[in-house]
Amino acid sequence: MATDITLRTNIELGVVPTHLKFVGGLVPDENGRLPREADRTLSIVAEMQRLLDLSRVKITSAQIPSFPGANADDVHELIIGLQDIGLTVHLIMMVGGADPMNPADEDALVAMLTESLNAAKAHGIAHVASTSLEEWMKEGATRKEGADLDAAIAQLAKAHARAYKEAGVEGSSIQAWHFEFLRDTEFQTFTDLGRVRKVVQATNALLGKPFFKAMVDAAHCGDSALNIPENEALIAELGAADELGIFHASAKTIRGCLSSDDGWIGALLTASAKTGKLQQVFVELFHHEDAALEGLRKADPRHGIDTTDGRSYSQTVADGLADTARRLNNLVARGILQ
Repeated sequence: MATDITLRTNIELGVVPTHLKFVGGLVPDENGRLPREADRTLSIVAEMQRLLDLSRVKITSAQIPSFPGANADDVHELIIGLQDIGLTVHLIMMVGGADPMNPADEDALVAMLTESLNAAKAHGIAHVASTSLEEWMKEGATRKEGADLDAAIAQLAKAHARAYKEAGVEGSSIQAWHFEFLRDTEFQTFTDLGRVRKVVQATNALLGKPFFKAMVDAAHCGDSALNIPENEALIAELGAADELGIFHASAKTIRGCLSSDDGWIGALLTASAKTGKLQQVFVELFHHEDAALEGLRKADPRHGIDTTDGRSYSQTVADGLADTARRLNNLVARGILQ
């Protein structure tokens, strides 16, 4: 499809291709090899090309997961393949099998993060992100408060600052590291923007500069205990401190078509634009039948609803891109966004 929507701002508009499914689309196999289509094209590259063909607005970027232990040749092929079709590549650094808040697991955490940071440096990537604040869906985990919370924040700051230094990030292509918090059930402790901000502040204090940022994911904000005005106030504070990160346009709970959102995307995108610090916006949908998310669907059946309304997931994402582009253009028209 010829692009008939012109984005009237220089903000990056991209996709997190989680709608491909983690199992069969994103996660490496037992040998570290990344999923491929029948013609042997890497699945992520093939899907991003489909989206480029479908989208009514130019897609600037792709934010892709980086898994420890993935085959280095496949990772190189993936990043180069995306760059060859004109996309700026961002990495989401995935970790597992270690508790980031536990000092005993610090070495394992730093090793996983360093592997992805080195891949980012090798390919000239400017922005990395991670959900490395706690273990995902950890059975028996409880919410930390008081002194336990303070200790967790201090440990996270220490571990991430160490990864920054040991990977030689200073002076490299990497310009910022964006922390993403997750909803309750997925995480227990770092489940709102206020809490992740504390980790950002503590880690930046160790570095002496605002290198770490807080990602604003509209879905996770919508599923947190904080309401829209509370999130808007935090976004303003993050912007003033130069700690505002990437924005994810994603529908709360359901994580499907953006039409299923309850006003969070529009409100928080506008709040982010008002800061003057918004640089990247990514559309993110999840497949309602992804085997990797079965546990989340059991915990909250609203997560497994099919919101495609008869479309392919590729078309549903393309529609989300068009909707988000219109929102950004109208923020420009209203003088909120440059």
